[in-house]
Amino acid sequence: MIVDSALYRNGERVDLASHPHEYHVMREGVRNPGDFVWLGLYRPSERELAEVAEAFGLHPLAVEDALKAHQRPKLERYGEMMFLVLKTLWYVDADDAVETGEINVFMGSDFVITVRHGRGSQLAPARHLLESDERRLLTQGPSSAIYAVADYVVDGYLSVISELVKDVDEVETSVFSPARTSDSERIYALKRELVEVRRAVLPLRDPIRRFATAEYGERDIDDDIRPFFRDVLDHLNQGAEAVDSLELLLSSAFDAHLARIQVQQNDDMRKISAGAAIIVVPTLVAGVYGMNFDHMPELHWRFGYAYALIVMASSVTALWWWFRRSGWL
Repeated sequence: MIVDSALYRNGERVDLASHPHEYHVMREGVRNPGDFVWLGLYRPSERELAEVAEAFGLHPLAVEDALKAHQRPKLERYGEMMFLVLKTLWYVDADDAVETGEINVFMGSDFVITVRHGRGSQLAPARHLLESDERRLLTQGPSSAIYAVADYVVDGYLSVISELVKDVDEVETSVFSPARTSDSERIYALKRELVEVRRAVLPLRDPIRRFATAEYGERDIDDDIRPFFRDVLDHLNQGAEAVDSLELLLSSAFDAHLARIQVQQNDDMRKISAGAAIIVVPTLVAGVYGMNFDHMPELHWRFGYAYALIVMASSVTALWWWFRRSGWL
């Protein structure tokens, strides 16, 4: 369905007396260089997207990608039109999960069409920020809308990464706490979520770099907008570095967790061995004096029973003291 549609002229939104599906009326409103139509769609049907493609002359391969979604971030050029794919991310704290969506952007000389998939891909805040921006970036044409979308999406990446940083800190605290914990499942889950973030962040760096650097020849990007894309690229690189750091920390935490488990198992075995040794000595004494041979020493001694008990108690006490001093108990 169509979420929002507008014509922008001289950096201002122009209200058109037309139905949202009257695309030809929107395009006819483009009169001057820099004027453009921004059409936003959310999970359009095949028929809706086909109508938009016919009205704006979209390439069928790009339309197919936008309809099916599940694309990796990329930038492709079809004649005078560019097609950009971005992954959106949002964080579900209750499940320590990163959910993904997708935004497909068609850009021509006088239009920008965004096709969104996933509930975390809202672009209304980006559009409103751009419309109220005192820098009047909208006067730079469609490239300003591309910047607004990319900046909003990348800021979402950084928000998700900041939440993952908190989770990794919690895992580290748990791993190195005195209490016995089971952190392996959470570490594995966080590593899987970092893979999702990596799939969104890393492939997007090349398209943003092409927008930010004139040497790549993206002629549709206004030169005045390129510095803003460099800022987006900087944030994107920060996110990529943070993901690498978090993966390294999680791997180290997992190794430390396994090492602690081994140490705990060794401690348990020492305690078990110490307990077994304490039980074995009195059992040995009782076993010897329970054989009932006629010529055993002290067999008919009046104080033999008390003597045996004293020997067993003394040996148990001595062993307990020695194991305690050695740290086995």
